[in-house]
Amino acid sequence: MTLITLRQALDHARAGGYGIGAFNVTDIEQVEAVLDAARRTKSPVIVQTIAGASAFASDELYWDLLLRAVDHYRDVPVVVHLDHGATPDICRRAIDAGFSSVMIDGSIDHATGRANSFDENVALTAEVVAYAHERGVSVEGELGTIGGSKDGATHAEIVLANPLEAKEFVERTGVDALAVAIGTSHGAYKFTSEPDSSVLHMDLIVEIASIIPDTHLVMHGSSSLPADLREIINAHGGALPESWGVPEEEKARSTKLGVTKINQGMDSHMAYSAAMRVRLAADPLAADPAPAASAGRQAMSELISERMGVFGQAGHTGDYVPSPFREPAALPLQH
Repeated sequence: MTLITLRQALDHARAGGYGIGAFNVTDIEQVEAVLDAARRTKSPVIVQTIAGASAFASDELYWDLLLRAVDHYRDVPVVVHLDHGATPDICRRAIDAGFSSVMIDGSIDHATGRANSFDENVALTAEVVAYAHERGVSVEGELGTIGGSKDGATHAEIVLANPLEAKEFVERTGVDALAVAIGTSHGAYKFTSEPDSSVLHMDLIVEIASIIPDTHLVMHGSSSLPADLREIINAHGGALPESWGVPEEEKARSTKLGVTKINQGMDSHMAYSAAMRVRLAADPLAADPAPAASAGRQAMSELISERMGVFGQAGHTGDYVPSPFREPAALPLQH
């Protein structure tokens, strides 16, 4: 079983009426945290990462280790997904490395920060789809601009998706999934008050889902930003501003409106960071980072397990038959 495509995973999710969390990872112990949560809750899962986001000097080295880690979880249906591929070349690199799914973020020019035109977005996305589909890899595109910061350095404006463009975009590109901007935002600072219908345009999900019923919808920037984790981080040297994220009940509701992939990054990283800070503060003489990283891994895995219950994916491993995207690598004999 193990590695499957995004299309396979989301087709099952739609048939079962649930969503699948896509969890961003930046190191191998975080990959293990996600996969342990999936195994514990019997969930299909999407492990995703952004090029250049890890501490590794080489994406290819990190990606190879990520894929090797997945091979150790043969009882878990796993999609390995490139999140926010900035260029077709980055997407091709991930595909060649063995990813089963990629996202081409053609809504903006990442070199300049300028919003791309609809036709420019279509051209970039179609180029990636052609390369990916020839190799059996799924592709996610983006319509509109999901605001906030993916890297902590730049902050993009929110530009809501235009439902009238969705059908043409899908017809011209052939994407398997579409990230639609509905007012959510990336990063650790999203909303200055609890979001409501004036901020989160859930009606857009319903409208777009009715127009492109065979294409899966993706909610980006949907972390909740738990206040208790922010307080722990700030009590141990952090300075995260007060902010509201997307409520859990809204994420659960989105899976009934047409969303099948829910991106989560900041929540699990806050859990990881909070546990690491507490562990380091408890032993000021510690020089080995492993115990703190282990505490972070465990806390991250526990939070992800909770999210898997919210999204409805828990207990659905049995929906999947052994038809992997690729055969897993040979593993050492277990003694």
